[in-house]
Amino acid sequence: MARIYANLIEKKLKTIDDVPTRFKNAVLEILTNEGYNGYGEPLI
Repeated sequence: MARIYANLIEKKLKTIDDVPTRFKNAVLEILTNEGYNGYGEPLI
């Protein structure tokens, strides 16, 4: 599920605020490893 939420955030269809609490840490880890923040914006 974390991978699905991360994909939706990367496509800007969801934000980290839409992710259930139990998945947030895993989703943020995936996004950070791929260079995104919790709102689908690239990390600088």
